[in-house]
Amino acid sequence: MPWLDISGVENWERATSQVLEIEVFYFFSFPPLLSHLTNLRKNFEEEPQGKEVALDQEVLLHCHPPEGVPQAEVEWQRNEDVIDPASDPNFFITADHNLVIKKARLADTGNYTCVAKNIVARRKSTSATVLVYVNGGWSTWTTWSSCSAVCGRGWQKRSRSCTNPTPLNGGTSCEGQNVQKSACVATCPVDGGWSEWSKWSACGADCSMWRSRDCTQPSPGTGGKECQGLDFQSLNCTSEQCPQTVSGAEDVALYVGMVAVALCLTLLLIVVVLVYRRKKEGLDADVADSSILTTGFQPMGIKPKNSHLLTIQPDLTTTTTSYQGSLRSRHDAAGKFSMTNGPLLDPLPNGSHTLHNGKLNPDPAEFVTRLSTQSYFKTLPRDVANTSYGTFNFLGGRLTIPNTGISLLIPPEAIPRGKIYEIYLTVQRKEDLRLPLAGCQTLLSPVVSCGPPGVVLSRPVILSMDHCFDACLDNWAVRLKKQSYEGAWEDVLLMGEELVSEPYYCQLETETCRLFSEQLGTFALVGESLHMGAAKRLRLVLFSDTYCSTLEYNIRVYCMDDTQDVFKEVMQMERQLGGRLIDEPHVLLFKDSYHNLRLSIHDMPQAHWRSKLLAGYQEIPFYHIWNGSQRYLHCTFTLERLSLSTCELTCQLCVWQVEGEGQSFSLDFNIAKVAFGINHPTDYANATALAGPSAFQIPYLIRQKICSSLDAPCPNGADWRMLAQRLKLERHMSFFASKASPTSVILDLWEAQHFHSGNINQLATVMADIGKQEAMIFLVSDGEC
Repeated sequence: MPWLDISGVENWERATSQVLEIEVFYFFSFPPLLSHLTNLRKNFEEEPQGKEVALDQEVLLHCHPPEGVPQAEVEWQRNEDVIDPASDPNFFITADHNLVIKKARLADTGNYTCVAKNIVARRKSTSATVLVYVNGGWSTWTTWSSCSAVCGRGWQKRSRSCTNPTPLNGGTSCEGQNVQKSACVATCPVDGGWSEWSKWSACGADCSMWRSRDCTQPSPGTGGKECQGLDFQSLNCTSEQCPQTVSGAEDVALYVGMVAVALCLTLLLIVVVLVYRRKKEGLDADVADSSILTTGFQPMGIKPKNSHLLTIQPDLTTTTTSYQGSLRSRHDAAGKFSMTNGPLLDPLPNGSHTLHNGKLNPDPAEFVTRLSTQSYFKTLPRDVANTSYGTFNFLGGRLTIPNTGISLLIPPEAIPRGKIYEIYLTVQRKEDLRLPLAGCQTLLSPVVSCGPPGVVLSRPVILSMDHCFDACLDNWAVRLKKQSYEGAWEDVLLMGEELVSEPYYCQLETETCRLFSEQLGTFALVGESLHMGAAKRLRLVLFSDTYCSTLEYNIRVYCMDDTQDVFKEVMQMERQLGGRLIDEPHVLLFKDSYHNLRLSIHDMPQAHWRSKLLAGYQEIPFYHIWNGSQRYLHCTFTLERLSLSTCELTCQLCVWQVEGEGQSFSLDFNIAKVAFGINHPTDYANATALAGPSAFQIPYLIRQKICSSLDAPCPNGADWRMLAQRLKLERHMSFFASKASPTSVILDLWEAQHFHSGNINQLATVMADIGKQEAMIFLVSDGEC
């Protein structure tokens, strides 16, 4: 080789002779190399220094190797193991031989050595100890313990631990208390006490008298004991106190009473018979002629080749019918008139009956008469803001709570003939009705009540309400809960595992749930995520004060479930507070990742505005949002304009759960102008209750003809099954098949889905495509009725 290491040779003369021998051997090969001696100094110009760094922090270790000829190569070792940046990208060696640890890990704790080497020698620096520490963090608070006192004042506490994460390698411990206490008062049990005995009664015909007392001094409460002893005492009278009776006078009074009772019963029977006959005639008159049932049904067009479906052939067997009485709400004329197939009655305005706030305005005497024989009548809640109610018979109807997405469809024949029900529909406020949630369960819909409970229904009604979760049931376990008569909540249905034999069935859509129910009651949807992929839809709504006369300007950002009833509630509250909507609502997905929701405002014009928020963002806890029971969740951003003349504000609202996976919304508005307008496509404040044919798009008699044509099975499938497929309802075939009239249930669902936006032409086209020419889809205009 051309170089010889002689740095460690002690006998110089011997070394010289060796060099002379090599010189002769390599004289012709490398004569210039012997003019310089190789070397590598022992001391490093700069050695690495030990450090203590936090987890995920960047670490820089300096190393300047000693001078040498040739120039030394540098490598780094951790605990005597060579560091290779190619195999571990968390390490990086700079051009000037410094070592960079991009993100310190617990495994990076150790002794680091800088090694310099050339062909002459190998030098090691002093080891530098790198200690990666972890600062402690608090876990979430536990639930409050039960009150320490059984009766009276006591304490309850909750705790947390410094384990999220646990401090390591000298990291700082958590600051603050790990235990919190709160005063509590436990209600003491009250044992019952007897009231004073009443006075003795007069001596009765059985020659006895009695007295009583009540357990009301005080009444037992909160688990207290009932009163011990008798609450009733009797005592025999003496012979002198026993009443003396005269049989003759008593018999006369008895006979007179019996005659009076017989007369009253006879008169009552006559009245009942008359009222029943009048009621039966009044109800039957509602469907006595198809021209009445199809009033207000608008004409439509189908394919020219099916033009024969556009007319109805008169029934040649129909005769003129006389009717004695009035039609109630259909016509003001009274007395006797003839009903034929001609247009005897004027068409109803706009083709619909409207019950303002659910109240009917017929003749009072007639209304009382008709209600006198109904089999069920009950006093209903009258909270106009959240309740709709109306009176219905076998023709059915519809109840709607405006701007909430909540409605109740009562199909024809759902109420038995001869009965009249007053039915209500209400959305429960969360502070009025607490729904118990266990574990990670979350409320996915409003709590809706329809009733009165216990009424007899011949067919299921359809309750429609919004929900706020992604409709993929692979991520959710969604249950329908119903409140029992005792007030307890019970699971009545698991979505995706519906049984056709049960009285409940659900049609789940993107934003709406349609519940088929044979019983009225209080319902709600509750969900539990199956894995981290589950997400709820949230609606972000921005408000500010209507008038701003100061330099400060507040923006309130509400975070709510994406259902119309919650949005309506917040709008009403802000209207009372004098707030205004400054931007259209934004929808985002909130995942079950246990991460809090963070919000911040950026990119304001610094020359005109500045934020008074001390932190970089505001945060709403995960459980406050996921639980779904917190009302009016919001955060307020306080901004300051530098001049009162500044009215234009442009900025970015950023919302995120996990860094790098958020959404950003641009805001650009004038704080002095009118609020942002919101259109409510479901605002039917003047039609919260519709009774009879006006509540349906398909006239009653046409509906009956469709059902009779499609209910019977057809070998080529041209029956109700094809109708369900054409309307994209084939997932519910088993449910439809379990009903006496599958077609009627399909039409009920179509009515519930398309009442305000449905195209009757589309339904007629589907019927024509099925090939049921005998279905007789009659289209009757107002002029033909």
